[in-house]
Amino acid sequence: MQLSDLKKAMKGVFIAQTTPFNKDGSLDLEGMRANTRWLLERTSDRDFVLVPVGSTGEFYAMSDDECQAVIRMVVDEVNGRLPVVPGTGRAGTRETIKMCQYAQSVGADGVLVVLPYYNIPQEEGMYQHYKQVAESVNIGVMLYNNPDVSGCWVKPALVAKLAKIPNFIAVKENTLNVLSYYSMQKTVDPKDTVILCGRGEEVFSFEALYGCPGFISSVANFAPELSYSIYEAAVARDFDKVTELVNSKAPFYSFIGKAAMNHGPSTGVTGNAVMFISVVKAAMDILELRGGEVRLPLVALNEEEKAELSSILKAMKLVK
Repeated sequence: MQLSDLKKAMKGVFIAQTTPFNKDGSLDLEGMRANTRWLLERTSDRDFVLVPVGSTGEFYAMSDDECQAVIRMVVDEVNGRLPVVPGTGRAGTRETIKMCQYAQSVGADGVLVVLPYYNIPQEEGMYQHYKQVAESVNIGVMLYNNPDVSGCWVKPALVAKLAKIPNFIAVKENTLNVLSYYSMQKTVDPKDTVILCGRGEEVFSFEALYGCPGFISSVANFAPELSYSIYEAAVARDFDKVTELVNSKAPFYSFIGKAAMNHGPSTGVTGNAVMFISVVKAAMDILELRGGEVRLPLVALNEEEKAELSSILKAMKLVK
């Protein structure tokens, strides 16, 4: 896909694909293939983007060889029907560049690069990190502005500077502060870079009021039609419908919080709990997709929780 076409495609529902693992902990690549084919049947010719091996895909618990195998397989399966923008961020610039260049070599349309984590850089270091990453490839680069996992945040003025790099095309903005999102969107020229909602359907329902062009979703792994209906309602400025649809998911979101409490307390200093990955994978299994196991340090749902989740999915009319 040409860069100009990719820029136009940076809207809609970005599916943060989970990565299935077998009970012995090994990568279930054929399960990933089956999930990708299932999604393609429901998303082609609409505003969807596939994002494998990101945070939801547990890239941090995978080897580079495993990540590369998933990226290659998803790109091959999609075969140009949708944009594919895999997660390629690493803590250091050199390793990030290697993974980005691999993604380009197998035909990915762009890359999602999370903020460098562990050692937090100064603004000049952050700028040079993304500048060198972008200059190392000829495909699109999306910044993943996620303070929860990195302990840092790229402010609007620096994003606006990065946005002048020709292939720096989007930001997955993970702030929960709508005013911070608004400031980011108003500071950055949308002709350069679009600011997407990184926190799913609930937060998108607020940011859509300010023209947010799309959102990243984990729920779309098993309910892409529901996620897309929220996007369509927002595009039509039918916010009563957006509210209705988002509220229909409230029991699912409440269950994620309950599961986090059941397996708590969290050790996160920000209160960030990642039980949502375990819940999404369990939901996929219930719907006869290939959810599979999570890898430590994440923990799976127990059988009682899975039964409760099944009832919630039936109430949402996702399970007959």
